[in-house]
Amino acid sequence: MSFGAGDVESGDSRTVRPPDVTLPVTVSFDRHELGRILNLYGRMVADGEWRDYAIDFLKDRAVFSIFRRASEVPIYRIEKDPRLARKQGAYSVISATGQILRRGHELDRVLLVIDRKLSLV
Repeated sequence: MSFGAGDVESGDSRTVRPPDVTLPVTVSFDRHELGRILNLYGRMVADGEWRDYAIDFLKDRAVFSIFRRASEVPIYRIEKDPRLARKQGAYSVISATGQILRRGHELDRVLLVIDRKLSLV
Protein backbone atom coordinates (compact mmCIF):
# COMPACT_ATOMS: atom_id res chain seq x y z
CA MET A 1 0.00 0.00 0.00
CA SER A 2 1.46 3.39 -0.95
CA PHE A 3 0.52 6.79 0.36
CA GLY A 4 0.77 10.12 -1.43
CA ALA A 5 2.49 13.19 -0.06
CA GLY A 6 0.78 14.35 3.10
CA ASP A 7 -1.25 11.16 3.60
CA VAL A 8 -0.96 9.48 6.96
CA GLU A 9 -2.03 5.95 7.73
CA SER A 10 -4.68 5.78 10.43
CA GLY A 11 -3.18 4.65 13.69
CA ASP A 12 0.18 6.20 12.78
CA SER A 13 1.51 8.68 15.34
CA ARG A 14 2.71 11.10 12.67
CA THR A 15 0.58 14.14 11.93
CA VAL A 16 0.51 16.40 8.96
CA ARG A 17 1.09 20.06 9.72
CA PRO A 18 0.00 22.84 7.44
CA PRO A 19 2.83 24.97 6.08
CA ASP A 20 4.02 27.77 8.33
CA VAL A 21 1.83 30.76 7.71
CA THR A 22 3.17 34.12 8.78
CA LEU A 23 0.58 36.62 9.82
CA PRO A 24 0.91 40.12 8.40
CA VAL A 25 2.68 42.37 10.87
CA THR A 26 1.01 45.67 11.57
CA VAL A 27 2.88 48.77 12.63
CA SER A 28 1.74 50.36 15.87
CA PHE A 29 2.71 53.02 18.37
CA ASP A 30 4.31 51.72 21.54
CA ARG A 31 3.16 52.78 25.01
CA HIS A 32 5.54 55.74 25.34
CA GLU A 33 4.77 57.09 21.87
CA LEU A 34 1.03 56.81 22.38
CA GLY A 35 1.34 58.38 25.84
CA ARG A 36 3.18 61.39 24.39
CA ILE A 37 0.62 61.81 21.59
CA LEU A 38 -2.37 61.48 23.93
CA ASN A 39 -0.81 63.95 26.37
CA LEU A 40 -0.61 66.55 23.60
CA TYR A 41 -4.12 65.63 22.42
CA GLY A 42 -5.54 66.02 25.93
CA ARG A 43 -4.04 69.49 26.34
CA MET A 44 -5.42 70.64 22.99
CA VAL A 45 -8.88 69.24 23.81
CA ALA A 46 -8.80 71.13 27.11
CA ASP A 47 -7.98 74.31 25.16
CA GLY A 48 -10.97 73.64 22.86
CA GLU A 49 -8.83 73.28 19.72
CA TRP A 50 -9.37 69.60 18.94
CA ARG A 51 -12.39 67.35 19.45
CA ASP A 52 -11.83 63.88 18.02
CA TYR A 53 -9.15 61.45 16.95
CA ALA A 54 -8.73 58.17 15.11
CA ILE A 55 -5.96 55.58 15.18
CA ASP A 56 -5.19 53.33 12.22
CA PHE A 57 -2.70 50.46 12.39
CA LEU A 58 -1.81 49.48 8.86
CA LYS A 59 0.72 47.02 7.45
CA ASP A 60 3.23 49.69 6.51
CA ARG A 61 2.50 52.53 8.97
CA ALA A 62 0.56 53.64 12.02
CA VAL A 63 -1.53 56.82 11.80
CA PHE A 64 -2.97 59.01 14.57
CA SER A 65 -5.47 61.43 12.96
CA ILE A 66 -6.63 64.57 14.77
CA PHE A 67 -9.95 66.24 13.98
CA ARG A 68 -11.34 69.65 14.84
CA ARG A 69 -14.86 68.23 14.41
CA ALA A 70 -15.88 64.61 13.96
CA SER A 71 -17.36 65.19 10.52
CA GLU A 72 -14.29 66.78 8.94
CA VAL A 73 -11.08 65.54 7.41
CA PRO A 74 -8.20 65.33 9.89
CA ILE A 75 -6.35 68.61 10.46
CA TYR A 76 -3.17 66.71 11.39
CA ARG A 77 -1.94 63.17 10.92
CA ILE A 78 0.91 61.83 13.01
CA GLU A 79 2.45 58.90 11.15
CA LYS A 80 4.99 56.28 12.08
CA ASP A 81 6.58 54.58 9.08
CA PRO A 82 9.43 52.22 10.04
CA ARG A 83 10.62 51.96 6.43
CA LEU A 84 11.88 55.55 6.68
CA ALA A 85 13.59 55.08 10.07
CA ARG A 86 17.13 55.03 8.65
CA LYS A 87 16.53 57.69 6.02
CA GLN A 88 14.37 60.68 6.92
CA GLY A 89 12.98 59.45 10.23
CA ALA A 90 10.07 57.20 11.10
CA TYR A 91 7.82 59.97 12.45
CA SER A 92 6.06 62.70 10.52
CA VAL A 93 3.32 65.28 11.03
CA ILE A 94 1.16 65.87 7.97
CA SER A 95 -1.35 68.69 7.52
CA ALA A 96 -4.88 68.46 6.09
CA THR A 97 -3.57 69.44 2.66
CA GLY A 98 -1.06 66.57 2.65
CA GLN A 99 1.97 68.76 3.26
CA ILE A 100 4.60 67.20 5.52
CA LEU A 101 5.14 69.76 8.27
CA ARG A 102 8.00 67.97 10.00
CA ARG A 103 9.73 64.61 9.78
CA GLY A 104 12.33 63.13 12.07
CA HIS A 105 13.76 60.30 14.13
CA GLU A 106 12.41 61.47 17.51
CA LEU A 107 8.68 61.81 18.16
CA ASP A 108 9.05 64.63 20.71
CA ARG A 109 10.92 66.83 18.25
CA VAL A 110 8.45 66.11 15.46
CA LEU A 111 5.45 66.99 17.65
CA LEU A 112 6.92 70.42 18.43
CA VAL A 113 5.47 71.68 15.15
CA ILE A 114 1.92 71.36 16.52
CA ASP A 115 2.65 71.62 20.25
CA ARG A 116 2.22 75.24 21.18
CA LYS A 117 4.15 76.20 24.29
CA LEU A 118 3.32 79.15 26.49
CA SER A 119 5.45 82.09 25.55
CA LEU A 120 5.92 85.01 27.87
CA VAL A 121 6.08 88.42 26.29
